[in-house]
Parts: sequence; structure tokens; C-alpha cells
Amino acid sequence: MTFDYTSMGFYTFDALCRPVSDLPAGGGTLFVDDFALAVSGAAGSASIVAAKHGLKVQAVGGVGHDLMGDWVLRRLDDFGVDRLLVQRCEGFSTSSSIVTTRPDGARPALHKLGATAGFYVEDDQVDRVLDTKILHIGGVGLMDAMDQGRNAEILKEAKRRGCVTTLDVFASTQDDLPLIKPLLANTDFFMPSEEEAAALSGLSDFEDIASFLLDHGVGAVILTLGADGAMYRDAKGTRIDIPAYLIDVVCTCGCGDCFNAGFATGLHLGRSIEDCIRLGQASSAQNAMGLGSQAVVKDLDTTLSFMANTRVRGYAVS
Repeated sequence: MTFDYTSMGFYTFDALCRPVSDLPAGGGTLFVDDFALAVSGAAGSASIVAAKHGLKVQAVGGVGHDLMGDWVLRRLDDFGVDRLLVQRCEGFSTSSSIVTTRPDGARPALHKLGATAGFYVEDDQVDRVLDTKILHIGGVGLMDAMDQGRNAEILKEAKRRGCVTTLDVFASTQDDLPLIKPLLANTDFFMPSEEEAAALSGLSDFEDIASFLLDHGVGAVILTLGADGAMYRDAKGTRIDIPAYLIDVVCTCGCGDCFNAGFATGLHLGRSIEDCIRLGQASSAQNAMGLGSQAVVKDLDTTLSFMANTRVRGYAVS
């Protein structure tokens, strides 16, 4: 296979600043300490972290004919990500966000839904998309053209060809569940945040959420729980609970997306599932230590050193 990892879906241009406790009244100005630009999104952050870890990565998605799109493509080039299948979508701007990071790392955002909604994988592009060991789809719920059955077709074909498949979403209500359900039977690892999983399922208990998703045919569920770590449940009955790393949080923007890439790195290296989760958590934790997605993630050796030398928190599941 040509690629180790193909990351398809949500690519966004982010402008981030911190700390922001509140917006100034009227036309006032708030002075901030830090400002950054980043390629982000459930597919964008994952593609760059995987590339930093040494994987041969392909990006599949859409940007607009605008300066933000130019910058996203340039940054993918900077990290050696193949972006032949990142489309310039006519009639769409580049998906873009202004992220106002709170002192505690929370990141309320203002988002313009752009070309993520417009890109589409044509039949003559499927062979290239699936010329990969691992296929990641990130951002279901924002991919208007692809969400109408195309993601399901590509995942089914990916499994037929023997790809490992991973999935992440952008979900806010149960109304998004019909977009997700057709994908789960061909998904090996579904990795939503606790908020996304609760929104999709309408449930609050983590065990109930995992059972709900497994009942829909997914191979394994990994709930990322922020400071409470990660919870793994699979169709074979395997149960793994792992605490989070103890860090000083700067910004949580992109943490789940970076987790996805770290987990995929472990799969690529043939690590145990527990080690894959640890690699995901280490990638996420490093991301949270700086402003802007992937800010502190450097390379695989640095991530492995972080894993070996960073303390973990206690773990509690409600």
C-alpha cells in the first residue's frame, strides 16, 4: 500500500488566542498573551500528527479558493502530507474557526462551515483513497456531500480491501445519529469524545453509551474523557480504562483529533491496544500543552519519551 494513513474529512483553518474570559463590550479591545494559526479539524489535526510521527499520510478533504485554503495546503506540504485529493471546492470558502481559549484551556469557537461540506470522492478516486493501511474518517456531521451515503460506501469498500478503519464525528444532538449508524458496522475503532457520544446516544452513563454503540456493530469504542482518561470497550468483551497524563493545560483545541492520530500510530507500529491508547493520550496531552492543534507534538521519539516520563492522574468513571 502507498500510504500508512489516510485522513479524510474535516480540514479547517484556525486562528486562536488566549486567554479570553469574555469578549469586550461594544467596539472594545481585549489584549491577549498568545495568538496562533493552525490546520485543525478531525481530519486535519490527525493527518499532521501522524505525519510528525513518521507515517506516510494522505489528506482527503476540501478547501476553498481563498487565502485560508492556500495556507492550509501550504502547511500540509510543510509536514509532508500528500494532499493530491484535497479539493478546491467551487462556491465554498475554506472551513475556518476563531478559537477564544479560556484560562482553563476550554475553547469556545466561532466557526464558518465551508468546503468540508462540499468535497466529494468520485468513483475514479476511490482506489487512491483506499491505497492505505489505515483509513480515518473525521468530521461526520459536517461533511454534507459525503454524509449522504458516500462515507458508508467508502468504509464498506475499505473493509472489503482489508484496511483498518477509524471514525470520529462532529455531533451535537441525536439528530446526527442517522448519519453515524450506517458507518458503524464497517468501523473497527470509533473514537468520539464523551460529549459527542452522549449527544449521539442520548445517554449519560459511559457503559450504557459503549454498549449502545457496540450494539450498532462497531468493532470497538474508545471514549476520550478529557482529564478522566480514556475508556475502551470492544465487541469481544475487552475492557480497558486508562488515566490521563498529568499536565498543565493551555488549550484543548484538537485534543481528540490528535488522540486519533496517536492511536493510529500505535496500530501502524503493531503495538498492543493499551499502548495504542497510550500513544493517543500522549499525542493529545502534548497538544493541550500549547496553543493551536499539534503545537507541542514534535516527532515519535518525543512522544514516546513523554509517555515514559510523564505522570498520570487518578481515574474515575461515573
